[in-house]
Amino acid sequence: MTEGVGPGGGEPPEDLTATEAGMWQAFRNGSVYDLSSGDTVVDDPHGGHPWGPERTVRARVVCWLLLDGPPALAGRVSSLKLVGVRISGVLDLAGGTVTPYMEMRGCRFERDVLLPEARFTTVRMVDCSVPRLEAARLSTEGDLHLPRCRFMGGIRLTDARIGTDLLLNQAIVHRDRSGRSIAADGMNVGQDLQAEMLESHGELSLRSATIGVSLSLRGARLGDPHTRLALNAPQLTVERSLYLTPAGVGAQARSGMTPARGTRIQRFECVGGVRLDDGRFGDAVDFEGARFTFTDEQELSLRRVQTPELRFLGERPARGRVVLSGARVVNLMDRADSWPGPGRLHMGGFTYENLVPRGPFPLELRLRWVDAASAEYNPEPYERLAAVLREGGEDEDAREVLLAKQRRRRESLPFAAKLWGYAQDWTVAYGYRPGRAAVWMAVLWAAGSLAFARSDHPPLKSGEHPAWNPALFALDLLLPVIDLGQVGFWQLRGGWQWLSAAFILLGWILATTVAAGATRTLRRT
Repeated sequence: MTEGVGPGGGEPPEDLTATEAGMWQAFRNGSVYDLSSGDTVVDDPHGGHPWGPERTVRARVVCWLLLDGPPALAGRVSSLKLVGVRISGVLDLAGGTVTPYMEMRGCRFERDVLLPEARFTTVRMVDCSVPRLEAARLSTEGDLHLPRCRFMGGIRLTDARIGTDLLLNQAIVHRDRSGRSIAADGMNVGQDLQAEMLESHGELSLRSATIGVSLSLRGARLGDPHTRLALNAPQLTVERSLYLTPAGVGAQARSGMTPARGTRIQRFECVGGVRLDDGRFGDAVDFEGARFTFTDEQELSLRRVQTPELRFLGERPARGRVVLSGARVVNLMDRADSWPGPGRLHMGGFTYENLVPRGPFPLELRLRWVDAASAEYNPEPYERLAAVLREGGEDEDAREVLLAKQRRRRESLPFAAKLWGYAQDWTVAYGYRPGRAAVWMAVLWAAGSLAFARSDHPPLKSGEHPAWNPALFALDLLLPVIDLGQVGFWQLRGGWQWLSAAFILLGWILATTVAAGATRTLRRT
């Protein structure tokens, strides 16, 4: 085409409105096309103030500029930069390849934005009102920025490929007809996914998504009372960290940073279940300050999650469950008041190597934590805790944990076995306090010595007996197998016979429990 003729020439096509012609010129010049009035109320893209033809361009003209627009002016780079513009009709770029830079700020879209299988360098839509963004299998070389935008019908980014960052900070996304606010299953983000202070009124779905650096949901508010899962992200891979933590609010707050002291903060809040099963996180999963609101059927599911550090530092959920079955963690950082109570914590197969409590977490509360892990007896949580304590040099605490395990096991045994368990507990504490046996033996020996010293007992055969020694006689009764040469030479009548039988029985009980405890100790070593 020659200069000045047709859409590729120097003059705008004749069918363009004056507003569209101005956009055409700004595109060739690479300059910002700003139609805002300067009145913040009127210019609010989410408000109800009408925008007339003087601020309206047709979506098909926008598509034409992006897909096959006129050449740039000499020394310029063509780009579409719109501020305060109303786009009428459906913006349909499905399957297209968009080369010019695209940035829209404070714009109002009357219909859906369709970008499935489109290819861009960078897409920036900031503080825009969009009925719905349909962008399955979208591909960008650079960023996809959607901060402060509002999407009344949700976002679809299934299998999208974002070259660098995806920004959804302070965006408000409502649910679509399937109940999802953001459907991003299989999405791949080259660097960060930042959704700080995001409001998601539906299910945020990130199934099998891959994030190249970190996923930040600081200060986000997810779900609504009608959502079963607020965050559905099984098999999520994050190369660095997942943050479900507070965000700073105000001019001094900085994105991606821990709020400084004195900064007003907004917690991460979630109404609905969270599913992170089989997730892989390169650095940490951080729940510091997180607040979860569950029904009795909902849960925070971390089944088979793998991460070097789990920071379980949120508020204790009043209802619902926390499930860590099969999860593998190196450092478990937690607080005593963050874990749910009995019956609402499941830790079967949960392994961790180090405990890093934040604040007081005495052994008594740690035992309650383990005890709450299953409604029925399960030795595994006790053994894992004991192993970690022993590795940390806290052998005495490890023995207390194993003793608590035996006491919990005893409650599941039949009556006779339960009685035998009580005997082992009272005497030698299941072998974890072997010094008790010596104390019991000394007490019984002293009591027997005093008792048998109160009266003389005639010999069975005159002249064929040792000298009467009540201390040796009591000790001979208490020590099974060992013969001290006192028992069997004296006549015991009435209550003395019953007392000697009691001493023999107690001696066997002490010996058996000591043997059982020694065997258990040898197994541990």
